Amino acid sequence: MTSNVAVIAGAGSGLSAALARLLAREGFQIVLAARNIEKLRALQAQTGAQAVATDVSDPTSVEQLFDVADKAGPLSLVVFNASGRARGPITELDPEAVRQALLVGAYGGFLVAQQAARRMLALGSGSILFTGATASVKGFAGSAGFAMPKFGLRGLAQSMARELAPKNIHVAHFIIDGAIASAASDHDAEPLDRRLSPDAIAEAYLAIHRQQRSAWTWEMELRPWVETF
Repeated sequence: MTSNVAVIAGAGSGLSAALARLLAREGFQIVLAARNIEKLRALQAQTGAQAVATDVSDPTSVEQLFDVADKAGPLSLVVFNASGRARGPITELDPEAVRQALLVGAYGGFLVAQQAARRMLALGSGSILFTGATASVKGFAGSAGFAMPKFGLRGLAQSMARELAPKNIHVAHFIIDGAIASAASDHDAEPLDRRLSPDAIAEAYLAIHRQQRSAWTWEMELRPWVETF
């Protein structure tokens, strides 16, 4: 690695928080991006991360995020964890809600990845990781407003992987195929480990970032052992 600066776009209390804690333990300098950074104060205290109020669907806002990251040092890792969704039957979906879901979940991924790629190409290395879902590969009834941005994000990741891998930029997409455990989860219910551990997912992200380039992964599916597929 040429540096240890990491940007996590779409930071919150689940997977991105687990990833920030892991990266902090591994010596990374972390920049967190979220619309509401007040919710990140405790995580900042735990990790020493910077937090930048960011609208990932706005090009200027994303540029400002990476301007902050530039001051922390050369960029090594970017994780796009932001997501947009609109639920409901196709005949009842609010067009504006669907537009916003696409802007955040797919267009936002493009904006963040574009800024990351420009910097990493100049450096000659780096990893760009995208968080997907079951909806990245399966469009369920009533979930058109979630499947569309997730399908789009996967297409972006696949195109970028083919374009940037020969230039030593590792691009990978993660299909999170199941519910992620949280503090509110019922841990006493059986079967055990029925939800994905955010800490275990974070370990997988870091492992992909550190893969030797003779055996890079462009896509990884993660699911609990009880999940059907």
